[in-house]
Amino acid sequence: MPSLDYSSAADVTKRLEERLVESLTGETSVSRRTVLGGLGVAGSAAVGLGSSRAAASSDHDDEDDHGNFGAVGEYRDLDFDPHEFLTAFNTGGSGQDNVPQQVYEEDGRTVREFEFTAVDTTIAIAPGVEFQAWAYNGQVPGPTIRAVEGDLIRVKFTNLGRHAHTIHPHLKNLNPRMDGIPQNGPGVLDTGESFTYEWIAQPAGTHFYHCHSLPLKEHIHRGLYGTIIVDPDPERVRENPREYVNYPGPITDDFREQLVEEAKSRNHEYAENDAVNEMVMVMNSFDTNFDGGNEVYAANTRAFGYGVGDTDGEGNWTAGETKRPIQINKNERQRVYLSNATEFDLINSFHTHSQFFDYYDHGTTLTPTLKNVDTIMQCQAQRGIIEIDYSDHQPGLYMFHAHQSEFAELGWMSFFEVV
Repeated sequence: MPSLDYSSAADVTKRLEERLVESLTGETSVSRRTVLGGLGVAGSAAVGLGSSRAAASSDHDDEDDHGNFGAVGEYRDLDFDPHEFLTAFNTGGSGQDNVPQQVYEEDGRTVREFEFTAVDTTIAIAPGVEFQAWAYNGQVPGPTIRAVEGDLIRVKFTNLGRHAHTIHPHLKNLNPRMDGIPQNGPGVLDTGESFTYEWIAQPAGTHFYHCHSLPLKEHIHRGLYGTIIVDPDPERVRENPREYVNYPGPITDDFREQLVEEAKSRNHEYAENDAVNEMVMVMNSFDTNFDGGNEVYAANTRAFGYGVGDTDGEGNWTAGETKRPIQINKNERQRVYLSNATEFDLINSFHTHSQFFDYYDHGTTLTPTLKNVDTIMQCQAQRGIIEIDYSDHQPGLYMFHAHQSEFAELGWMSFFEVV
């Protein structure tokens, strides 16, 4: 039997979403605190979902208390699918149709080449609620780049937006011309200008990229950011295991082989990686009235995007739904590449219900920096790897969300569906 009543979970998700949408569309000058005030009671139901049916029926059915609900339901904009984005890794050899890419050898090194274009666009952040974004290749978050340690990442960047932009990588970069800041190299690129960035993929880990034009907060907040994953090279790990551990003790032969096997499981070119279900999540937020505070929070842009809609409770969803939990096989190892792109708030967080996980800060080590925790925090641009094992759990819904409860109330609340 599912661990939660699916209908109850769907009811609460719907009501939270309705109130959020109403707050955003019913006022011409909504402030963040106004939204939070309107959601106070509903939010408590979200975090303590075990009693959600009773709470929903007694406290939230009275529309007179909360006004008329706005447009809610499924997302009509199908240009961006947060479920497809979870596993859309652009490796040069494969990836998204909207990311021209290729992989080839040059001077003895593997080159993974991508074409990025900055554009002004409109994105859906809740059903019926749009946000004027600046975006790489028309999507927020930007495309996820994936390379192997030591590869050359080549990004041919063209700015077609109305404002000047760059791409700044959070990699170990030895060439100041490639840093993507106004002061070095080509500086900011005005409308119609192009530049080719080249970065060596190092170190292994989960990394961030973003526009570094001024005002920086607006260029990030508008949506110009994404993730770079650098897979560890198992042979480099075998030769230099000390570089991949936060452990001062001896490196025995068995420990060395353990690290090599872990590196293979993280490298998309090895068969061992096929046994792991990997996902990318970028925690982000949206200031819809540009008052310096966010009204909507999400993982991968869409509020409650991995929430609950109509289901039979056995992992089957109505065809065409854009909003549904992340379905995972309980017998697979789960790996989440997590980044924080939240603007205007000092930190964001990731919390799992009924489960603990291992966390690798920045993903630069092959041994966890935190073991057996259920909540981690990230400042802006911080990133890491979360590994979760649901093999001993019963099938059903397991919530995950930011444990700033206001963020959860405003959209950063979702579910894994263990099957």
